[in-house]
Amino acid sequence: MTTKAEVVKNFGVVQTEEMVLNMGPQHPSTHGVLRLKIRTDGEIVSSIEPHIGYLHRCFEKHCENLSYEQVIPFTDRCDYLASMANNHIYSMAVEKMLGIEVSEKVEYIRVIMTELQRIASHLLAVGTFGLDVGGITPFTYCFRDRERVLDLFEYTCGARLLYNYIWVGGLSHDLPLNFRQYAQEFIDYFEPKINEYNRILTYNKIFIERTGDVGVLPAEVAISYGCSGPVLRGSGVKWDLRRDEPYSIYDRFDFEVITGDGQMGSLGDCWDRYFVRVREMGESVKILRQALAGLPEKGDVQENIPKKIRPPKGEIYFRGESPRGDLGFYIISDGKAKPYRVKMRSPAFSNLSVINEIGAGWMISDIVTILGSLDIVLGEIDR
Repeated sequence: MTTKAEVVKNFGVVQTEEMVLNMGPQHPSTHGVLRLKIRTDGEIVSSIEPHIGYLHRCFEKHCENLSYEQVIPFTDRCDYLASMANNHIYSMAVEKMLGIEVSEKVEYIRVIMTELQRIASHLLAVGTFGLDVGGITPFTYCFRDRERVLDLFEYTCGARLLYNYIWVGGLSHDLPLNFRQYAQEFIDYFEPKINEYNRILTYNKIFIERTGDVGVLPAEVAISYGCSGPVLRGSGVKWDLRRDEPYSIYDRFDFEVITGDGQMGSLGDCWDRYFVRVREMGESVKILRQALAGLPEKGDVQENIPKKIRPPKGEIYFRGESPRGDLGFYIISDGKAKPYRVKMRSPAFSNLSVINEIGAGWMISDIVTILGSLDIVLGEIDR
């Protein structure tokens, strides 16, 4: 039998052919229509080219044919896991064009809803990330607790996924009876659950081996690609628009901007990005406790809603911190009831663009882990 050493001696270095694999869109971990075109040398990935598919929701083109208030339900459907944040940031952009200031009560309710949404989004990210690396139990635990957040949303506005709740100038509904009590009961129940996730997943030996030192994203690379949110903060960059460019009433609340620290491997690895989301849920609980305590009892949540939205000619760019990062809306007004142009800055689009930088050189099995650590939503990417 000819040995490999004899083959090399007789023919020189053995060269293998590069193979092209398509991961997705049939793969359940590739988020719907995403296809990763992966070039491999055996099991080692040499390059990754993401193809975002043909979802093409034409959100930005639709906006040119809708009134400003009609755009809000479409923002729900971009990042459908963070609809409240989309409603909030878009509404604030239009309010800035109109020069509208909303009441204290509206501001507090908006923060409460947005932070509840952040918890719900991160629960889905944590649970599905555990599933990506083989942990089924954390997925069921996270979905159990996420349902309780969705119960609060349904109790408030009748919807569990697409809300159309935060309107330009106010809200579609006031808070229902006993909402403050139910929200307080939820955060009292939920806060200890974060330690439960840490016990069953975060510090699980197998989970650490699958995520620590894998897909390392250096801070300078993250910044150059325009990454934001937990993906950027996981690389140690302390940047959060709620603190660094405060909007709404976020400057009134005491909370910490969570960053990665390389605790289980290298700074900016998959474990760091995951753990930032886990710890951010605890910070959202802090904000919720302060907001519920300061929530005014009286006030009309619709008193500042304009009867007709017709901003003066001009343009504006407004951004805020969604669960996935820096979400912005650039709006041009020509003085009519419909926007002349709307452009959405998607944080997930920029975060996905870095996958070749952090995925090349790893094995095929690690690519699912790396992709899951980015927490993307295709509805926002291919908007």
